[in-house]
Amino acid sequence: MMRTTGPLLKACSLGRRKRGGEDWLLRGVCIAISPGDRLAVVGPSGAGKTLLLRALAMLDPLDEGAIQWKSQGVSGNAVPVYRREVIYLHQRSSLFEGSVEANLRYPLSLKVNRGRLFDKDRILDLLKSIGRTASFLQKSSRDLSGGEAQIVSLLRALQFDPSILLLDEPTTSLDEGTARAIEELLRRWLSEAPADRAFLWVSHDSDQVRRVADRWLRMQCGRLEPGL
Repeated sequence: MMRTTGPLLKACSLGRRKRGGEDWLLRGVCIAISPGDRLAVVGPSGAGKTLLLRALAMLDPLDEGAIQWKSQGVSGNAVPVYRREVIYLHQRSSLFEGSVEANLRYPLSLKVNRGRLFDKDRILDLLKSIGRTASFLQKSSRDLSGGEAQIVSLLRALQFDPSILLLDEPTTSLDEGTARAIEELLRRWLSEAPADRAFLWVSHDSDQVRRVADRWLRMQCGRLEPGL
């Protein structure tokens, strides 16, 4: 299989205006994410970190700039496939009513995921690595804490073997022990295929940034700057 020699994802001069206005939410943002990258984005609340992740996941429209995936533009029918490769995890997870297992199985029923099967054994192994048992799969989404919902969203993403995870405060609602277990899980996920995977991690926790990232960037007033 041919390996990617350049960036997996390259974004050039991204810009997004406030709706109905001339003020910019993002402006002149450029970023390249290469295989094996462990990137972090830091900055004050309201600086545009979440907007950046959503833009990179192609969930929001852009007023300027372009995104390339493996040196190719992304448009039309390629967008759903791209979103399976570049997955954005919001810090406030969105789940529908039903069991954890039902929430994990549902995306596999979508047309873009046709042919993919639910690997329960793999999910159980992932749960075990963060101190959860098989009974977690039967919990109702209504009974989950905020942190447990974050776990479900992460498992839902990992089952697709994405190339890039865009992580928006993925452990903010978890206790310290589980947060550390998630950090280790994601380190292991990356190390299993460093030539094909990367993550971009938004965090307000400076200690966490030092643990999880080997390079970091600062978001300030909608612009991306090198970390100090």
